Order: sequence, then structure tokens, then C-alpha cells
Amino acid sequence: MENETADIKKKEGFNGQKAIVLPRSIISKDCTTNPLLSGMYITDIGFYPKAKFHYRERDHGLDQYILLYCVDGKGEVKIEKNAYALSTGNFIIIPAEKSHAYASDKNNPWTIYWAHFKGQLVKPLVRLLLKRQKGYKGFVQFNESRIKLFDEIYSNLERGYSTDNLCYVNISFSHFLSSFIFDEKFNYSSKKSMANPIDISIEFMQKNLHATFTLEDIAKSVNLSASHFSALFKEQTGFAPIKYFNHIKIQKACQYLQFTDLRIKEISATLGIDDPYYFSRMFSKIMGVSPQDYKVKREMLRETKFL
Repeated sequence: MENETADIKKKEGFNGQKAIVLPRSIISKDCTTNPLLSGMYITDIGFYPKAKFHYRERDHGLDQYILLYCVDGKGEVKIEKNAYALSTGNFIIIPAEKSHAYASDKNNPWTIYWAHFKGQLVKPLVRLLLKRQKGYKGFVQFNESRIKLFDEIYSNLERGYSTDNLCYVNISFSHFLSSFIFDEKFNYSSKKSMANPIDISIEFMQKNLHATFTLEDIAKSVNLSASHFSALFKEQTGFAPIKYFNHIKIQKACQYLQFTDLRIKEISATLGIDDPYYFSRMFSKIMGVSPQDYKVKREMLRETKFL
């Protein structure tokens, strides 16, 4: 029975899962050097629903901190020699550089929101957490606004890695993390943001990743001239519109490579790129490795790092 259980332990691959791994080039170029980001920044983030047989073990820990937040089911986390049972409402911070392991309960698998993060402000925040929670583990009442905040962080990361997006996401993540430390002070306040043509155009891109558009096509979706739209888009995001669109396509390609068995040719076609060689060149330029090498490296990383 022990061998049978070991054979079906899974690091990922759960129906409905989602995850984003930020390119390390973006982290080193933007997050560690920008004073607005270097205090605390996400490196990986995701959601695993009903993650049956989910299991990770890292004898030497990671150079990041890990937040696990259980909203359903249960599991167990070990940090060095201490074991912590997690069930609905529990969260835990796993410190950097400490050996750890965690596993979903076999009969009642957990549903977890998770993030890897690091930065200069993380240690003092974790010390504050330890002081308030009397340990790495805590409990919070379920609050829909906390989940909405996580979803907002995730969806903005899906929109690309502009400086504005990275600043917004990581400042929001500080708020998200503080909601666990100061649960009693955390209140949701709904805000209606004014519709902005750039936001609308990015949403248009996200909904049409399968298509190929010219600058004029995208500008037309927000009723602006191509020249005015291009200048406005670059001012707000730091990227030209088509380059931004390609970044979002490649981000989606990374998810296909991580979580599906689609061939590179099929991924290219799914993203509206008829020439798989052109797709591979674009992928390599943005991610720094070819699609095939990315898939192989992700498999290797899962053995040592990926949640």
C-alpha cells in the first residue's frame, strides 16, 4: 500500500488548476531593482482545487517563502521537525531555506491558493506573523473579498509584465498577505474602476488569443486611431500593443506547455500562429529558451522547486 501511494503522489496536474511562473529574467530585471517591488514580490502563484495526491518535499527548502491557504479539505505541512494539520480556513507560511514537505489528505483532498514570494520586507512580516499567530500556521474566516483580491492579482499577471502591472500586482499581494496577518482589520470595499480604453483593449486581446490582429484592428476595438492608441498604450504599459499581445500569447503558451500534452505545432495554431517556426522564434525571444527546452526545464524544475 505504501508503494502504491508513493506512485500516485502528484506535484501538479489537477483538474481546474491554474498557475503562473514569472520569467526569471523579469524578476531579475524589474522586481529586484525597482524600489517599489524589491521589498516583496511574487515569483510563482496558483490555485489547486481538490488536489488529490498533491505532495511536495524539499530537503533543503527554497530561497522563497511559500504561502498555502486552504479553503476546503485538509492536508499536512511539515517544516523541519514540526508537523501542522491544515483544514478549511487554515493558512501557513513556509520560511525560506528550511526543509519542508506537504501533502493533501488522501480522503478529503485540499483546495489551496498558493504563492511563492521573496524580498527585503518578507522577514519582518513573517516575524510579525509569528508573533501574532504564535507560529507559522494561522486561521482566517472565509471572506469572498480575499479570494477576489487573489483573482485580481492573478488576472493582472495574466495581462503581462509591464511595470505598472508588476507594481500593482505586488503591492496588492502585500495587501493580500496582510489580510492573513490582520484578519480582524481586513474588510472588503468594492470599487468600480472607470473603464479605460487600454484596459478594454487588453481584455480584447485576452479574449482573442486565438486570433491575429494588426495594430489597426486593436485600435478599432476601442474606437481610437492607430497612432493615438499606440502612443496611449505605450505610455500606460511601457510596451507597443502588438508586442504586448505577443507577450500574453506566450504566457498562455507556457501554461499549455506546463499543463497539457499539446504539441508545439498545436499550441502555435491554438494561438493563431500558423507558422510553428515563427512561434518558436517568438517564444525563444520572449522567454529566453525554446518551447521544447522550456517544457523540459519545467519538468526538471518540478522535481526540485515547483509547487
